[in-house]
Amino acid sequence: MQEKNYSKITLSRASKIYRLLWALVWCLLIRPLPRTLGQCWIHFVYRLFGATIGKKVLLYPSAFVYDPRNLVMKDYSEIGPKADIYNVDLIVLEEYSIISQRVYLCTASHDINNSDFHLVTQPITICSRAWVAADAFVGMGVIIGEGAVVGARASVFKNVDSWTVVGGNPAKVIKKREMMDVTNK
Repeated sequence: MQEKNYSKITLSRASKIYRLLWALVWCLLIRPLPRTLGQCWIHFVYRLFGATIGKKVLLYPSAFVYDPRNLVMKDYSEIGPKADIYNVDLIVLEEYSIISQRVYLCTASHDINNSDFHLVTQPITICSRAWVAADAFVGMGVIIGEGAVVGARASVFKNVDSWTVVGGNPAKVIKKREMMDVTNK
């Protein structure tokens, strides 16, 4: 069996203070905002805490990001309501990617083969034009390929090929995604 390439993490006191300050700021200055109002303010605060935010990004105020320093949202990407972004490691949302409501992105776990059960991490990448649907789970080290769709309530532990639709627990390929542009005539 091949061993995965994990990053072992030790959380410093400074990191813990930063996260406490971030949680307070999120609770007081972002979370109370209604739905999609105040995007300029939300982007400003996230950038202030180290996030990389592109243009025309939609970041719902009820979405919780564990560590803004480990968040990259490229142009036109979206994180929906009540999404839980547990980004102990880097999470990258490429252009036009969508994270729907109540999605859980998880970049960390514990090494079950080590007696000290230390924290291990791997980044997550959601490629351009991919969609992670409602209430799905995406585990550490996963890359959701370009144009891929992760179905509602799916649990993804392995990479998803581009232009593929997956669903279930664990997620399995359902079909290839075919784009049909509809024009009004």
